[in-house]
Amino acid sequence: MMFDFPSRFREKISSLFESKAKEIPREGTAPDEIPDPTPLILDLPPADPDMDVLERYWLVPPFSYTNIYRRDPITFGYEVVEPRVTEKELIILEETFEHLKAMLIYDTARKRGELGVDPDLIKKVIRSFDPDMPDERVEILVYYLRRNFIGYGKLDPLMNDDRIEDITCNGPGVPIFLYHRRYANIQTNRVFDRDELNKFVLKLAQKADKQLSLSTPLIDAALPEGSRAQITYTDIVSSKGSSFTIRKFRADPMTPVDLIANHTYDLDLMAHIWLAVENRKSMIISGGTACGKTSTMNAVSFFIPPVAKIVSIEDTREIQLPHENWLAMRTRESTSVAGTGNVSMFHLLKTALRQRPEYIIVGEVRGEEAQTLFQAMNTGHTTYSTVHAGNVRETVNRLIHDPINVPVAMFNALDLVLVQSLLYDEGRGFRRCLSLNEIAVVDDGVRWEPLFTWDHRTDRFVRVYEQSAVFDYIAYRNGWSREQLEGTIALRRSALEDMVQAAPLSPAKVGQMIQEIMVQERE
Repeated sequence: MMFDFPSRFREKISSLFESKAKEIPREGTAPDEIPDPTPLILDLPPADPDMDVLERYWLVPPFSYTNIYRRDPITFGYEVVEPRVTEKELIILEETFEHLKAMLIYDTARKRGELGVDPDLIKKVIRSFDPDMPDERVEILVYYLRRNFIGYGKLDPLMNDDRIEDITCNGPGVPIFLYHRRYANIQTNRVFDRDELNKFVLKLAQKADKQLSLSTPLIDAALPEGSRAQITYTDIVSSKGSSFTIRKFRADPMTPVDLIANHTYDLDLMAHIWLAVENRKSMIISGGTACGKTSTMNAVSFFIPPVAKIVSIEDTREIQLPHENWLAMRTRESTSVAGTGNVSMFHLLKTALRQRPEYIIVGEVRGEEAQTLFQAMNTGHTTYSTVHAGNVRETVNRLIHDPINVPVAMFNALDLVLVQSLLYDEGRGFRRCLSLNEIAVVDDGVRWEPLFTWDHRTDRFVRVYEQSAVFDYIAYRNGWSREQLEGTIALRRSALEDMVQAAPLSPAKVGQMIQEIMVQERE
């Protein structure tokens, strides 16, 4: 039986199809025809035999999934597949959306899952427009309503893929690109037009509780679930028009076990880092963009003793630790023209020094806060931070020259510099620690000695030191002989190996096992 639309529905049809058809796949059927219900099963539908599919998996089961395929010998494609809806369902979807929007009021930005819409209420509203709609079709409309109402619209399937590290839209009419943990840069089948993209970036800024306008066309924002967004509005800044880049972060933090399992580090290298962190040796992690510096800093922080007092300072909350005696602070950017109310990393670091922390973790140093960080090192605080630099020489040069200008004498308090990099092999990205180096000041100059290096020919980590000032001092402080020092490292290497073999382990479990080993060793 054909559904009799009210007159106000029919008046909206032409304009509605122009806007919503861009967001939701439609069946090529008449408004009174309903296709066969989509089976709600967890088995993926058959793949297109003409597509060279490399991998397929669910994004939001059982509604959306991805086909990762080879577009040509050197590039990949990322196809998002969602259920199609008929024109009639599209009208019902729009009316339900308007009805719910009139009922709910947003007060503050919420994390994914914190703001929910009662599915029974949604189904009741949908059935008020079409009482005879099959349950399977109702579930599909509920999916789209949740996607568009509290999610990220057509970007929502990508935001649900934990294997994606960042999502980039360079302008209207340009396919969205993403960086996949396994396949590196991939072009997707998602595209925004100009008006649609302008509306989307405004919604994105609203989710981050930020103001985006013609007078403020460029913002950096933290999304409710922790991802970081850089947004430009219209063509004032970006010549192509509005654009955005979203840096996604894992729901679970990276652990030392993950780094070893991914071959970013090996057991021996990580065991040395464990001993250094446990014995309060300060370290800077350097590397290029997207090489995993913050993830590594979070992972090695698992080695901090269980009851040590920790203060972390970041622009965007990324550090996640299993420790209870941990204060997490983040900067705040004021929306006032005068900048009143700004809380910078420099101010937070000065505040942290008054709290008597044993360990200070700083997300990244770029300016004057680096001098305060080194002052903290020189006053006995163990500190960890990251720096954008490709190797040890570049790291030192960045720190001692403008705009950071750390005095050379202060480098006596820095013990280790860890260098990490994002590398490529046949188009696929992988991360490796390039070297672990100890730092010293000799004849008014900063010197470094490698302890471990990565051999790119064999993809192995090579222990290159015979004597180490850092680890010899650890042995001296603990009253160990050379053999006892090597035995302590071997114990940690064996513990890490057991954890890797027992994987997968939750971050909480990894933290518990590491802390138990440190407590037992002291008894």
